[in-house]
Amino acid sequence: MSLTNVRTLGRSGLVVSPLALGTMTFGADRWGSAEQGSRAVFDAYVDAGGNFIDTADVYSGGRSEEMVGRFIEERGLREQLVLATKAGFSRARGNVNAGGNGAKNLYAALDRSLSRLRTDYIDLYWIHIWDMVTPAEEVLHTMDALVTSGKVRYFGISNAPAWYVAQLAVLAAERDRAVPIALQYEYSLVERHVEHEVLPAARALGMGLLAWSPLGGGLLTGKYRREVVAAQRGVGFALPDTSASASAAPSVDSDGRLNGANPFGDTKFSERNWAILEVVAAVAQELECTPASVALRWSSQQPTVAGLIVGASRVSQLQENMAALNIALSADQLARLDAASAIVPTYPATVASPAINRMLFGGHAVAAWDAYR
Repeated sequence: MSLTNVRTLGRSGLVVSPLALGTMTFGADRWGSAEQGSRAVFDAYVDAGGNFIDTADVYSGGRSEEMVGRFIEERGLREQLVLATKAGFSRARGNVNAGGNGAKNLYAALDRSLSRLRTDYIDLYWIHIWDMVTPAEEVLHTMDALVTSGKVRYFGISNAPAWYVAQLAVLAAERDRAVPIALQYEYSLVERHVEHEVLPAARALGMGLLAWSPLGGGLLTGKYRREVVAAQRGVGFALPDTSASASAAPSVDSDGRLNGANPFGDTKFSERNWAILEVVAAVAQELECTPASVALRWSSQQPTVAGLIVGASRVSQLQENMAALNIALSADQLARLDAASAIVPTYPATVASPAINRMLFGGHAVAAWDAYR
C-alpha cells in the first residue's frame, strides 16, 4: 500500500490518501520545524503521491497555514490537493467572540484562513473542538451557509461528544443541509476510548474517522524509556527523549513531543501505556520494523478509520510513517496488541455483551447486518 491507495472520506465523494500530512509542526518553535524543514517534509509527502494536507488556524499562531499556502502555491498543486483547516480556538485573547463555534467567529476565522492559505476555498473545514455552548442548530446553519457560498466544500467535526455529532448529523439530514462527512479524534493503542461511543456513531452515520496522535504523542515510537522518565519525575514536565542517549539530560529543545510542557502533561507515561509499548516493541522486533510502524499499522486497520494524521519535523520521520502502510500484522500479533491495549467498558457500553445478546435471543448469538456483510 502507498499514499496513492486512495479512498473516499466517509459517505462522500472526497477522495483522500490513507495518511494525511498533519502540519502542526510547521513553524513550531520547539518540536516543530522552520521553513526549510517544513518545505522538505511537504515536498516529500506530495512527491510520494499524498494528497491530503491538514492544518488549523491556531497552529504556530497562523504560521502553519501561511507556510502550507505558500508551498501549495509555489508548486501549483491547489487543484490536486485536499486542503483541510480548522476553527474554534481563540486567536485574540480578551475578545470573547474571537473563539468558539458561533457564526460570528466561524465566518471571520474562515476569511482569515483563506487569506493565509492563499486560496478561495477550503476542501474540508473542521470544527476544531466542541465549545460546550453553541447550539448544534447554529453550527449547522453556519457550516451549511459556508458550503453554499462555495468557500467550503465539506465540513467535519473534531473532539466532540458522540451525542453532539449525532445531533448535527440528524439535523442536517432532516433539514436537507450539508452533512458532516468526517470526524477527527485522538486514537491510538494508548487512547482507545472513542471505541465506546464515537466510532459506533461514525459508522452508523456514514462518517470516516481520521485519527490524530496515532503514535500517542510520540510514546509509541519507543524514543522514551521507563527508567529514564521515572528518574525525572518531580522535576516538572521536562521529560527526556532517550532516542539519542539513555543517559542524556532532559532538554526542552528536543523534538520529542512529550518533552517539556505539552498538552498531555506526563499522562502518557502510565504503567498501562508502558506495558502496551512492550508488546508493540516485541511485535516490531518480530517484523524487523520500528515500533512506530507497528502502532500506525494497527490504527490504520481499525474499522471506520478512514486515515491517520501524521506529522513530521524531518523527512526521515515521514518516510518511517509511510513505511507503516506496507506492514502486515498477523492475526496473532493483532490479538496481542488488542489485548494489551484493551479498555474497560463503562455503562451503558457494558450492556452490549455477547452474554446479554444470547439472553435477548433465547440462547442464540445474533449478529447485526453490518457485522457480517
